[in-house]
Amino acid sequence: MRKFDPSKTEPFFTKIVFIDLSTKINHIVFLFFFLIVSNLEVYGQNTSRKDSTQVNVNELVTIKKDSTKKPLLEGIVNRKAKDYEKLDQRKKRLTLYNEAELHYQDFILKSGIIVLDYEKNEVYAGRLKDSAGVYSQFPYFKQGENVIEPDSIRFNTKTGKAQIWNTRSKQGEMFLKSEISKRENDSVIFFKNARFTTSDNKENPEYYFLAYKAKLVPKKKFVTGLTHMFIADVPTPIGVPFSFFPMTNKNTSGVIMPAPGQNNERGYFLQNGGYYFALSEYYDLALLGDYFTNGSYALRSETSYAKKYKFSGNFQVRYENQVLGEKGFPGYARTNQYNIQWSHSQDAKASANSRFSSSVNFGSSKYFRQSMNLVNVGSNLNNTLSSSISYSKTVPIVPLVNFSVAVTHNQNTNTEIVNLTLPSFNASVDRIFPFAKQDGIKKGIFQNINFQYGLRGDNRISTKEEFLFKSQMFDTALAGIAHTIPITTNFKIFKHFSVSAGTAFAENWVFNTNEKIFNTTTNKVEIVRKNGFDSYRTYNFTTSIGTTIYGTYTFKETNKIQAIRHLIRPSISYGYTPSFERYYDQYQDNLGNYISYSRFENTLLGAPGLGVANSIGIGISNSLEAKVLDAASKKGETKKISLFNQLNFSTSYNLTAEEFKLEPINFIGGTTLLDNKLGVNFGARFDPYDLDSNNQRINEFSINNGNGLARMTSSNITLNYTVSSNELSGKKESKQSVQNGGRKDDLFGAAVDLSNQDESLFKKDDAKNQQSELFNYKFPWDLQIAYSLTYSNNTSQREITTNSVMVSGNIDMAVKWKMGFSSGYDFAQKGISFTQLRFERDLESWRMSFSIVPIGVYQSWNFFIGIKSSMLSDIKWDKRNLPDPRLR
Repeated sequence: MRKFDPSKTEPFFTKIVFIDLSTKINHIVFLFFFLIVSNLEVYGQNTSRKDSTQVNVNELVTIKKDSTKKPLLEGIVNRKAKDYEKLDQRKKRLTLYNEAELHYQDFILKSGIIVLDYEKNEVYAGRLKDSAGVYSQFPYFKQGENVIEPDSIRFNTKTGKAQIWNTRSKQGEMFLKSEISKRENDSVIFFKNARFTTSDNKENPEYYFLAYKAKLVPKKKFVTGLTHMFIADVPTPIGVPFSFFPMTNKNTSGVIMPAPGQNNERGYFLQNGGYYFALSEYYDLALLGDYFTNGSYALRSETSYAKKYKFSGNFQVRYENQVLGEKGFPGYARTNQYNIQWSHSQDAKASANSRFSSSVNFGSSKYFRQSMNLVNVGSNLNNTLSSSISYSKTVPIVPLVNFSVAVTHNQNTNTEIVNLTLPSFNASVDRIFPFAKQDGIKKGIFQNINFQYGLRGDNRISTKEEFLFKSQMFDTALAGIAHTIPITTNFKIFKHFSVSAGTAFAENWVFNTNEKIFNTTTNKVEIVRKNGFDSYRTYNFTTSIGTTIYGTYTFKETNKIQAIRHLIRPSISYGYTPSFERYYDQYQDNLGNYISYSRFENTLLGAPGLGVANSIGIGISNSLEAKVLDAASKKGETKKISLFNQLNFSTSYNLTAEEFKLEPINFIGGTTLLDNKLGVNFGARFDPYDLDSNNQRINEFSINNGNGLARMTSSNITLNYTVSSNELSGKKESKQSVQNGGRKDDLFGAAVDLSNQDESLFKKDDAKNQQSELFNYKFPWDLQIAYSLTYSNNTSQREITTNSVMVSGNIDMAVKWKMGFSSGYDFAQKGISFTQLRFERDLESWRMSFSIVPIGVYQSWNFFIGIKSSMLSDIKWDKRNLPDPRLR
């Protein structure tokens, strides 16, 4: 039998390659004989077709039913060609020319020319070459999810063997190109001189790996022999004797390569190395660790889980065994630090009447300050840890019943005081209107009378961190249950004044009380804790009246400011609470004086009031907005802008107090400026009473002593300014920074791992946009400034207690170059606050990052360069220098 010679087929195709198709294609022969008999095509002639045709074999051929034979064709066979289809019965060959296509069963073949040799059961496909020698219409073969785009192909439909020249295919994130490849069967392909890369530039990638021999099992694995890395077609000394890549759409387990480094105190180290377990499509697990040559080590366990339309979350446990110095020498120290984080959120579609959520950040107070991991450096300024785990449910009855159970935690990392509620229970019954009509319309005092029932029970623990999880932590535990029944009503008088009135009854249960005894030996008051049930009841009465006053001042139509609208809401309230002296006892001091105290003092719910509380409250809230001409409008339209979001004053007058009847005047305000980019909030407190020569408060008004209407005792102002260029839509919030104890923004620095692609300063579309504008004269940027000032003058000290500014931002220094920074200055302490600089270079398929803390006790730096693709993420160089632990 004469062998097929691909060199004699030009210009139809230049190289012939094998690839596996279905063995059922040989049944197409039946179609060709039928076409000849039916005179659909004339034997030995070329039939030209200017338009594309498509033949459905199942429509042309009627297969007689035979219980002993299978149908010749098991599916629909489609073919088409733009120029012509030629059937050569003598050579047993069908030729499709120009934009040829062949569809059968699970494969699609497209090419400039396709030749089917139904005697040899072989299919040939190749490219076309025009008069200028330019090739076009390369073969395209797709079977299932596998796509191959070679120069030419040749395959046998019976044996499944194939041969391919210059094949091009994409396997996951990797693009593969091989000079010669052979396919043994449906599941194994061998390659010679195979190039693979993750670059978007397939024909001229900026980097690639050259494997001299390779084996591919689709959807399972890709194995190579000796492999070298090429950068810009230049060979590098980087190479491996063999490599293995799992080829699957599912998550796979694997080793996480560590990052090396060196520290003067702890020696050389490896960080963030471990193993990733792909346990399920719903959850995973990563075990990571750090090791230092002086004996320090750290262990971390991280897992994420999710179920669609149900819930999602992540859980992390971190432990560090920190060693300083050498054992047996001065300065040796060993400490253990830990941190536990758990975040869980329930999908809104999971349940309409119940919800479970958690946000846990619990651990050692010094974990983030003394952590050996560099990504935690930016979290050292955070001085609080807090947690909450809650479950709430609504019982859909009339009236509605709501209840919730929560466990909370709050920890001050400076004082190392831990506050816990284990647990907190709340329940309530919805409002009931006993006198309202059934149609729901409520008019007048009586129909608006309503009452509720509420229950709150807490078990609180406040302890030092050193006593946590020990018996001492329960010595000061407080427990109590409060029952409240508020009764309220509201109505209007004189059409414009709204009146509300109400009374509230409360019954409080506590499970420990305190007795005070004066010890004559030590001349001190001793507090004796008594465990046991006790209770007390209280009630009060409140009423208020208020209205809304607004006015508009209109300017000329030619003015930019068209009008100013002022909204005023004045209100007067009255509150009365009787004295509950029956819950008070007395003890006698060493001078024979009887001193009253309540056994409920320092309990969870506190003591009831001693003496009558009878006061009048006065409050005025203001808001101003302006109507201005819209400069962007061509029709002269107007828009509203806010001048002051709030401008509020409040004070109260105690009718029963013997002195200092007038309480200090509180003033708060807020506004936004510069197109809502600058947020301004301010407040002050004014005391109408004067001070004596010793700066002690006296019962005399300042105005009577000629010192003004009131004395400002404190004030504060905060400014937040956020601005960006038109190219940037806003600053990206960092989830990893929050997980590492930092903030969503980067005012206190970014607490992120540079090797994490999700924390890149670049956005996904930045690289494509910059490639299209290589000489872009614009420099996208964003900037955030936060300023805080606090003034104290309680005793005429006139002291500025806080005065600091924090700045953070990002800027494109050049094409594919970005810089981020965080810094600030404390004017009160006269020093630069935590400063961090971040640089990043987009190297197309690679990413390079550098982060440095140049000054302060947290001086450190981190350098990373690696491939962006997750498939080749272990090909990287990560170098870091940790801060000196002795300075923290």
